Amino acid sequence: MFVLKSLLGKMWGNPANPELIQIPAGQLYLVRPNSIKGSRECIFPDAVATIRRTGIEYQYQLVVTRAYDEGEEQLLDEDAEKATDAELEALKFDEKTSRPIISITSPTKSCENEPEPEPVTTPVAEDPFKDVPVLHRSKAELYLFDTETDVFVIQEKEVNADLASNGEYDTWIIVRHNSTPFISAPIDAEMNPRFDMANHAFMFTFRETEGLPGMTWCLRFDEEVFGEWKDKFTIFMWEGKNRMNYAKAKADEQRYIQEAYEDVEMAEPEDEESRHDSEDEEEENEASFDEREDYQSESEESEAGAFERGSKNQQLAVGYKNDMSFVARGDMIGVFAHQDDKLRFRTAIDRVKNMEGKSFSPRKMMLHNQDGNMLLLDPNNQNSVYRMDLEYGKVVDEWKVSDSVDVTNIIPDSKYAQMNPQQTFIGHSHNGLFRIDPRVSGNKLVESQFKQYATKNDFSAATTTESGRLAVASNKGDIRLFDQIGKNAKTALPALGDPIIGVDVSADGRWLVATCKTYLLLIDTLIGDGRYKGSLGFDRSFPADSKPIPRRLQLKPEHIAYMEDPVSFTPARFNTGVNEAEKTIVTSTGKYVVICKFVLFRAWLTQIGNFRRLKQGRIDDYQIKQYDSRVVADNFKFGADKNIIVALEHNVVMANKKELAKPTRSSLAPRASLSTPARKIRQSHSDIVNSPY
Repeated sequence: MFVLKSLLGKMWGNPANPELIQIPAGQLYLVRPNSIKGSRECIFPDAVATIRRTGIEYQYQLVVTRAYDEGEEQLLDEDAEKATDAELEALKFDEKTSRPIISITSPTKSCENEPEPEPVTTPVAEDPFKDVPVLHRSKAELYLFDTETDVFVIQEKEVNADLASNGEYDTWIIVRHNSTPFISAPIDAEMNPRFDMANHAFMFTFRETEGLPGMTWCLRFDEEVFGEWKDKFTIFMWEGKNRMNYAKAKADEQRYIQEAYEDVEMAEPEDEESRHDSEDEEEENEASFDEREDYQSESEESEAGAFERGSKNQQLAVGYKNDMSFVARGDMIGVFAHQDDKLRFRTAIDRVKNMEGKSFSPRKMMLHNQDGNMLLLDPNNQNSVYRMDLEYGKVVDEWKVSDSVDVTNIIPDSKYAQMNPQQTFIGHSHNGLFRIDPRVSGNKLVESQFKQYATKNDFSAATTTESGRLAVASNKGDIRLFDQIGKNAKTALPALGDPIIGVDVSADGRWLVATCKTYLLLIDTLIGDGRYKGSLGFDRSFPADSKPIPRRLQLKPEHIAYMEDPVSFTPARFNTGVNEAEKTIVTSTGKYVVICKFVLFRAWLTQIGNFRRLKQGRIDDYQIKQYDSRVVADNFKFGADKNIIVALEHNVVMANKKELAKPTRSSLAPRASLSTPARKIRQSHSDIVNSPY
């Protein structure tokens, strides 16, 4: 619950101190009114904001000065602002011209005998959004997450939370108190929206500048208005993503869309697996292409000069049969062995070349035929698949698939097909699915198992179950489930509107996880009602009024507040292994590897019959680890879920699951430079609330 705690003593405590409170790092912007997009000009890229006493009782100054790097202050005299009184007067706000107002404090050195400047009274600017059409309005409390205290700080006890139109299918959220605006931001996935159903709260992230942590805001509504505001927000977000009127969606699709945004936190007791002591943590083992001479013979070292040092790792393929991992970097493939829960560099395959001897950088690689072959796609040849013999480290075959159908992706015939001498595999284009058989003469596409759609479905990812059922996702956000290739889908799940960049499925087909840029979508494919109750959506169609309830898994907005970069997930994957139950899901974003305990989700979801009746609790249901560089790809070592292969931009790491920790300030932003104090908008409301999230 929200418990108030006063900050007044902390701020106003020492009368001898001229500086009452200070924000040590930030940026100063000039914001011009009359634009919903908030035209902004950065005045100081690095600034310090201080509230100071003046010589007059009960009057104070807000002083913003530029912060200089070492040595830069020597240029102060040349760059100091020498504004005249007339020039400063021109900056004052004028209601007729709506000119901006800004108070500038010169960063010149102060003299000991210099009198205190007179306090400046700033007129209240008129509301820049007063003429913007408001589609829906509700009253709310406004909070801002403070990364120094790990709590939400109240900014205003009552604000208008407006959903406003900036054009067709372009809706913004505008938060203001009377005529004073706090926030204006477009409604899209970048804001990482999250509803706290128990506290009737809505949280989102607003990022002012790339490379800096975002600001996490919270709107807390009264119970009687929260539901309607949530429904309206969901509708406007869906319309913006799909560029169509929500009323045109079918009733079952509308239900699917609304329930996807009913974020539910799950209360579970801490299990034994989650407890660990730091003494038991295994040391992380790193293997870098740049350090390959440590593992090469003298003759192999001579080839190092051909390696492009400036290139970065791009793809990861984890072996099932031979306990090896392969990492693509440009036209080179690094080979790494899994030895005693450690990663060892074995060799590098330099200059991947096609049959004509022309090198290329694979845009897709897939292990095949008991991990003896690597299948590759060349971005410059959309109609063929290349087979590399890993024993010799060279491309030995080009399989022409079709003269007219592009191959945008390839996947195994079944989840564990690469463990067997399986020859056929599956490919898809932007609107077609087909089986590829390299044994047939001529083009390798099997015409009898080719399903092509007339419209551009923009297929983006696919996966198979252990028995060969198929799930295909698209950049539109929809998901199709097939019992076999070449036929119509048994189930079509509606699009939320975000492109799906990856999809994985449990071996038995029961659970599906789809990856969007800012969230994962977990779906139970078991049909719970109707004629085909007990079947999977791969084999039978869901009743029209009983589509599965999608569960969105996302980072909590208050955790995102610590991160330098916007959330951008890599394709999430279940742990794999024959006769191994799926327990964990792994993904990554930026410099962070993230795992969530799917075993808790599965147990919890299968026990709850009605989500709306659930008394919600809280759980930190994911763990995280930060690296020094961006994570490119990640996957579990085959056969267990405790080891994770992590491809960084220049290194390849085997991390133990025990090394990941619950998201806290230290695990998310260990460097003090990443912390951003909450901005106190109105000192009369400087209270802190304990975070319930």
